[in-house]
Amino acid sequence: MQYDVKTPGEYFEALEDDWRKKKLQQVRELIKKHGPDLTEGIEYKMLCYQYNGKTIFHLNAQRAYVSLYVGTTKKIENAKKFLKGFDKGKGCIRIKKSVKIEQTGLEEFIQKTIELWEKGGNTDCS
Repeated sequence: MQYDVKTPGEYFEALEDDWRKKKLQQVRELIKKHGPDLTEGIEYKMLCYQYNGKTIFHLNAQRAYVSLYVGTTKKIENAKKFLKGFDKGKGCIRIKKSVKIEQTGLEEFIQKTIELWEKGGNTDCS
């Protein structure tokens, strides 16, 4: 789903108050915990998190899941282990209602992704 908003605050105001909003907030907190220097904004009508002006993550509530867009997960060491059990698309991790984030490796994946970018690497699809 797309939200015609200009700020992260407006984005959260536009969301329905349901399980998707709670999952999205959980993922957002993990990103902020491991990337306190990331800039949160809006890009392509969804939340984005940037490091030195380059987007690392997009985060968005869809109808049936929350999407965390990361480019390519293959550039993250042990990504398969961290993301075991997640439904994934090309560059997208789908977080469904039944997923208990705290019982997954998503936090480690987010941490490793941010560390890669901070060291000059990237998760671009190229």
